[in-house]
Amino acid sequence: MMSHQQVAEAFIALGQRLRQLPEDELERLCNGAAARNSWFIASHVRQALDGIAHMLAPDALRQWLAAYDLPVAQPKTIGVIMAGNIPLAGFHDFLCVLLSGHRLAAKMSSQDNFLLPQLAEMLFEMAPELRERVQWTEQLKAADAIIATGSDNSSRYFQYYFGKYPHIIRQNRVSAAVLDGSETPEELAGLAYDAMLYFGLGCRSIAKLFVPEDYDFTPFLQQTEKLADLVDNHKYRNNYDYQKSIFLVNRVPHLDSGFVLLNENEALASPMSVIYYQYYRSREEVMQLLAAQADKLQCVAAHDNRLFSRTVAFGQTQMPGIADYADGTDTMAFLLRV
Repeated sequence: MMSHQQVAEAFIALGQRLRQLPEDELERLCNGAAARNSWFIASHVRQALDGIAHMLAPDALRQWLAAYDLPVAQPKTIGVIMAGNIPLAGFHDFLCVLLSGHRLAAKMSSQDNFLLPQLAEMLFEMAPELRERVQWTEQLKAADAIIATGSDNSSRYFQYYFGKYPHIIRQNRVSAAVLDGSETPEELAGLAYDAMLYFGLGCRSIAKLFVPEDYDFTPFLQQTEKLADLVDNHKYRNNYDYQKSIFLVNRVPHLDSGFVLLNENEALASPMSVIYYQYYRSREEVMQLLAAQADKLQCVAAHDNRLFSRTVAFGQTQMPGIADYADGTDTMAFLLRV
């Protein structure tokens, strides 16, 4: 059986291959994903692949793995129910299960069942022994532990069916940003990218802005106008037109860049094509607002990294590192104690 280090080197080699994919191979992956899910436009698939290549950088992966006490593996079957909201949403769980020495029984989302098997085949070419440790399945029949990602509603079903097993069950999360008015054009451009990539469907997509009173939204809206290609999709446009019509008919005050709508609202999760905003009066107030909704926040973009435990720079929410676990739950530590 392959050692943890040998599996890690195989993933490092996969990252290197992804960084060197020829254009025709990239196009094949993009076209295959889009043929199965029209939300997966080429620029989003390319970003997802770039993000995984970044995650598998040699120094980062080895340093991350070195933080764990890796025992001689006693392989168990880990059932993983994967999300399909953004391309390759299940890759990190795939990585963790194999690196921890276990077998993977993966139930992929019907919305994202093409890309991960393609990457797995690349991995198997470099490490054939891993093939027998991966099973793609439509129904989880036998597993020693469960990792399930879904909506708040589906999480209740997961808890009912899998609660007797060791488990990680993830629910809906979104991300937010805290602005103070001193952001540079480059930071606002990064924030716009954080919000609009993947049509705002990812848990790391910015859905809510916390802003000081009398904040001028014009510079941010100007940056969103430059990213029209990220939302160049008829389904997104239909959502935008629908949300705009609702605001207009109901005379709801809002701001409009032509591609995204801003609406003052205390809720955290906003509809597609809409970003909510909320005013704050002090640093202490915004910290309290974030703390009160910590279980619904994946990360926060801000200048001050003391505002929230998972704070990142503007433009970085969609580029998680290998140790940036969904829901803040250490997947690797969980797998090593199963």
